[in-house]
Amino acid sequence: MTMQIADTVSLSASDAKARAEARAHAAAARDNLRTEPRAVRIAIITLAIMFLTVFVVLPLVVVFAQAFSRGVLAYLAALAEPEAMAAIKLTLIVAAISVGLNLVFGLVAAWAIAKFEFKGKTFLITLIDLPFSVSPVISGLVFVLLFGAQGYFGSWLRDHDIQILFAVPGIALATTFVTFPFVARALIPLMQEQGTQEEEAAISLGASGLQTFFRVTLPNIKWGVLYGVLLCNARAMGEFGAVSVVSGHIRGETNTMPLLVEILYNEYQFVAAFAIASLLAMLALITLIAKTVLERHLDEGEDASDH
Repeated sequence: MTMQIADTVSLSASDAKARAEARAHAAAARDNLRTEPRAVRIAIITLAIMFLTVFVVLPLVVVFAQAFSRGVLAYLAALAEPEAMAAIKLTLIVAAISVGLNLVFGLVAAWAIAKFEFKGKTFLITLIDLPFSVSPVISGLVFVLLFGAQGYFGSWLRDHDIQILFAVPGIALATTFVTFPFVARALIPLMQEQGTQEEEAAISLGASGLQTFFRVTLPNIKWGVLYGVLLCNARAMGEFGAVSVVSGHIRGETNTMPLLVEILYNEYQFVAAFAIASLLAMLALITLIAKTVLERHLDEGEDASDH
């Protein structure tokens, strides 16, 4: 008995010593990160602040200053113009359609990639990343080649009196294409990290596939879903290149907010142009704040799963 107690005490002492050494190594590593001279650290921080000021803060200040340069009444009048209201409405409609489609696709794709093994899995991931490497203008031209008057489906669409290009369906298709990686890419690593143990346990207890998804999987990935939807929505509302190709720039009908900003600026209607641009800037700021909050929730979820 005495020998067992002695062994236990020695093991506890060795564990305590090991933990102390680990803490000492961690402290030394933190100190090594601060080996640069103070002047160098100040210079690096100053350079970063100057860069952000010139390329981020000043443009935002200029946008809002120009938008309110003639007063609040002129700003509100610019936003109340029928053309501006039509652009805002169209942007919201297209964003709702594209986010909804991408939410369904992202959930299905992430579920398939993270929970199952199958041939072509790497190819599917590559296809999901395709819009990140293809220019939005090129993606818009693809839809023109498919649905244009001289396109692959052009004659069939014309015979059946179906309008894709220069209408809401074409704008929604182009926006969906350039934004569909966001939800899937936010969920795939999260679902891969969580594994399949909880779903397998639920199925073994008699839960159906839908019950498992809504009661087990979805609660675990809810913050990731919101994160992907947030990024997808921000990109959908700000998309310019692909929408510009397929919209036809029909005033009051197919101009989204980014397209209207360009048109108004080219017509020297600076207050109206910057008023619409300020809405997009406010969307960016709101997205940034929400993104920070969601990232904090995601980090807390990862820490909880580690423990």
